[in-house]
Amino acid sequence: MSAPLAGVTVVSLEQAISAPLCTRHLADLGARVIKIENPNGGDSTRHYDGVVRGMAAHFVWLNHGKESAALDLTDPTDLEVFTGLLDRADVLVSNLAPGALGRLGLAPATLADTYPRLIVVDISGYGTGGVLDDKRAYDLLVQAEGGSCSITGWPGRPVKSGIPSADVGTALYAYSAVLAALYDRRSTGRGAVIPIAMFDVVAEMMGFALNQVVHARTEPEPVGMGSPMIAPYGAFGTADGQTVVLGTTSDREWRRLATDLLDRPDLADDPRYARNADRVTRRAELDELLGDWCRQRTLTDIQSLADRVGIGNARLNTVSELATHPQLTERGRWRDVGSPVGPVPALKPPAMALDWAIRAGTVPALGEHTAALRAEVLDARANPTVG
Repeated sequence: MSAPLAGVTVVSLEQAISAPLCTRHLADLGARVIKIENPNGGDSTRHYDGVVRGMAAHFVWLNHGKESAALDLTDPTDLEVFTGLLDRADVLVSNLAPGALGRLGLAPATLADTYPRLIVVDISGYGTGGVLDDKRAYDLLVQAEGGSCSITGWPGRPVKSGIPSADVGTALYAYSAVLAALYDRRSTGRGAVIPIAMFDVVAEMMGFALNQVVHARTEPEPVGMGSPMIAPYGAFGTADGQTVVLGTTSDREWRRLATDLLDRPDLADDPRYARNADRVTRRAELDELLGDWCRQRTLTDIQSLADRVGIGNARLNTVSELATHPQLTERGRWRDVGSPVGPVPALKPPAMALDWAIRAGTVPALGEHTAALRAEVLDARANPTVG
């Protein structure tokens, strides 16, 4: 089995989630990822908690498969090591604070001139050229600024997504952009400068709501465990104290739900509910009707019937229930990765070809590879033809 990015070297100036998740996926595919950390504490996520046998849950999730170099880039000697790493790197990924690269003399345009084959991914909160360029940007802040919180929760009670969607979405755009740039470089011989703003990512993911506002001048109202665009679609309590999630995504599915699941063909024929737009208007009526039906049945009975008649459904699980979910365990989705305290469980990456090798990787201690990387840079400069 082969690792598709074997031979690719990625240097990262990263912290928190967006850049580290991007580079961890590159490491999963076989890239060598060299994580540059501040010697004074390193990546901030190292210190969020100590739940993984003394290590932080965030850091373990995001950083296995990488090498850690503790370098102070304001120190000329450490900066020289860093630039020595860039001499042979294919990719640089950064999500430092606004303007930090420029203050280090490493502005993306400068890097592109100095290293014409280097792919530079510059992740920022809000991009450049606007009124928010210099603002710090964390997941919650960008979700709020980007309108995401306003369509999550309930009217008057906005909620941040439990998943850090601004960070994760940005990571996946950065990851895919790196892959596209590596492919493009094969024919052009040139690297690329790829600026990615978290705000732009959230704006893209708000597409359906933006279209509704732009074209209909209608502000979407959040509906909790549901969608402001579709009805009926939500979570309902069952007779045995569980919560079932049921939904329809088309007029055809609605007729099937009414006739085959609820045994109410009269609802399917009722013109008040014929189109999705009509059902959205009468969401409260349909939620009450479906809620009454679910409260009289167990979760198993509801899901068995829904599966039989072809209606989408799910059980509302906790994180603990996800951790032991049979769909993960029976499909072998867990693996062990190394760490300073021994093997720890981690999920396999979601997107892998059947014949690709997955790097097992190790969670690095802060600065674990600094000495080796210093020696590597010195050797490369002493022997420029090697490698």
